[in-house]
Amino acid sequence: MRLGIYGGSFDPIHYGHLRPVRQAFAALELDRVIYLPTALPPHKDDEMAPPEARYSMVEMALLAEEGCYASPFEMRSVAAYTVDTLRHFRRRRPDAELFLILGSDSFAALPSWRQWRRILEIARIAVLERPGTTIVAADLAPELRDALAAERARLLSNLPVPISSTQVRRAVASRAVDLADLVPELVLQYIEKYRLYRGRTAPSSPT
Repeated sequence: MRLGIYGGSFDPIHYGHLRPVRQAFAALELDRVIYLPTALPPHKDDEMAPPEARYSMVEMALLAEEGCYASPFEMRSVAAYTVDTLRHFRRRRPDAELFLILGSDSFAALPSWRQWRRILEIARIAVLERPGTTIVAADLAPELRDALAAERARLLSNLPVPISSTQVRRAVASRAVDLADLVPELVLQYIEKYRLYRGRTAPSSPT
């Protein structure tokens, strides 16, 4: 099995998280992609929507995405580190070839991640083009250049989608943009029902 791993805060998930991964799915001939909404992203300090809300939105967004599933593994009350997540999936699927899917900005910053050299050993890296970010090999850490040369990392020729979660949150707050072009309909309905990103947060339970 060829298994893609794609983590993030997904605050909220949008088409910029979906369409490039769909292209990666085809380019890498993956059998499955696992989205991992992270309860406590170690590299983000901003206040976010509750983890349960972000996870629910990911589940709804993936209903129409063949071969893509959400995992609750990083929905924990401690910071989630990618190296631990990869170890988890390596233990669960020792037969699988793991592909860590990253945006080009995250790939360039990989040396700031915990045990990042171990990440390169556990999984291959699939690098998605991100709007406004260009990978310059000479600017990369030597280990990242070596990974590209050895095909342990691969730069994908996907079509960048110029959408960010910050843009979505601002659009919700201002109500000045047609959100149908930014997020799937079910996600939009969830945001509207619980009035997310308007100074209120979704409840952790229906009660």
